[in-house]
Amino acid sequence: MSADRAFVDTNLFCYLYSADEPDKAHLVRASISRYERFVSTQVLNEFSNVCLRKLHIPVATVRRGIAEITSTCCVVTIDQTTVGLALDVHEKYGYSYYDSLIVASALESGCAFLLTEDMSDGQTIDGTLTITNVLA
Repeated sequence: MSADRAFVDTNLFCYLYSADEPDKAHLVRASISRYERFVSTQVLNEFSNVCLRKLHIPVATVRRGIAEITSTCCVVTIDQTTVGLALDVHEKYGYSYYDSLIVASALESGCAFLLTEDMSDGQTIDGTLTITNVLA
């Protein structure tokens, strides 16, 4: 695990591209800028879906968002090993499958932190990954 590596959950990127909560966007920007950032293909897909369906952001803006995210974050892919690890995380910690897939991707990426707002702040997963609620 590298102390400067952090996996960024989907919801944080959504705050950065939504005009609804500028205070949260500012906190997110300040929090994630301190780390070498990682995301998975799942995060990119969820971000696109939320922006298009919930936030009604135009496709061109979503494309720019994806380009910005992928230019500042290491993108990891999900494979059958990740899926197996996600099932282990789900079984051991009780997170939903999709949250477990985020946790599994963070573990596989060697991240010390999972930056989010909707999981158990301060919880340590497998003794190596700390969940950090950046809006707490």
